Amino acid sequence: MKAAVLYGQKDIRYDEIEMPVIKDDEILVKVKNTGVCGSDIPRVLGNAAHYYPIVLGHEFSGEVVEAGSQVRNIKAGDRISGVPLIPCHRCADCIRGHFSQCKNYSFLGSRKNGSWAEYVKLPAKNTVKLPDEVSFVQGAFFEPVTVALHGLFVMDFKGGYDVAIAGMGTIGLLTMQCARIMGARRIFAFDIDNSRLDIAKEYGADICINTMDDNFREEIKEHTRGRGFEMVIETAGVEFTEKLCLEIAANKGNVMFIGTPSKPITLQPREFEYINRKELTVRGSWMSYSAPFPGREWELAGYYFEKGYIRVDKLIDRIVSIKDVDEVFKDFEVPGKVKGKVLFEL
Repeated sequence: MKAAVLYGQKDIRYDEIEMPVIKDDEILVKVKNTGVCGSDIPRVLGNAAHYYPIVLGHEFSGEVVEAGSQVRNIKAGDRISGVPLIPCHRCADCIRGHFSQCKNYSFLGSRKNGSWAEYVKLPAKNTVKLPDEVSFVQGAFFEPVTVALHGLFVMDFKGGYDVAIAGMGTIGLLTMQCARIMGARRIFAFDIDNSRLDIAKEYGADICINTMDDNFREEIKEHTRGRGFEMVIETAGVEFTEKLCLEIAANKGNVMFIGTPSKPITLQPREFEYINRKELTVRGSWMSYSAPFPGREWELAGYYFEKGYIRVDKLIDRIVSIKDVDEVFKDFEVPGKVKGKVLFEL
């Protein structure tokens, strides 16, 4: 079969490799659409890959073409979204339903070959069937939607409050839509790019604030009457927004960090003191799983797409053939050239 194979730093090629051979509890999937995650960029352009050669890709949808002899829940011809985490299902964390904390896990597109290929194999339990109304493109967005939902669940998100979301990338815009579904009173979207804020406005943000504006803090005070936000969510993973979320949280507020930083973050004593003085509840979120595996996050992703509650059309920068993988990553090397999610079609 053909696949995008990473042989080394910046050395990714559309090449021919062996077809996967499934075990009795696995399925073989013909990949239809698969996305480039932010975590894939340092794997290709940097040295974050676990080994070489490897086929990356963990956000994907496709059609089942073969099922192992022990598989009962799915059959050839089913349309599915793939669940990339492969926990051990035996450790103390897995038994408690904390699959994201499994220390013995594997992961498609990271620790084993993933979905940037014509075919991918995975355990049959690592699938969610696509409702008839849901497209393969939408199916490739299930994983990032579940990341957004998991963060909201972990922070014990409550409707009826004003919500601040810092960072209007893919995860931020999906988190915003999920917060709206779950009953947010007013949604405040923060970013440094007005084009991203325009999308946020179209997708349901009530108030959009560019943090490059000199008076943005005064604007926050005016809208919240100086109180700040009860619910604050960080999705960018950069130092400025990580600190900003602690600053703009209200007394007794809830702060959720979904974004994963790639550089050191240093808090000055007065910045850390926001946590103390305001008695903030600060939580982190990792991946997107709950019991029973893979979790209600994955069930809801399908339901929200089926009902038309979540939009992704403006999140997509381009949909291109997997043959163009090398050119795509040349574009990722140019700051600002890629404006949204890149999807490969096969």
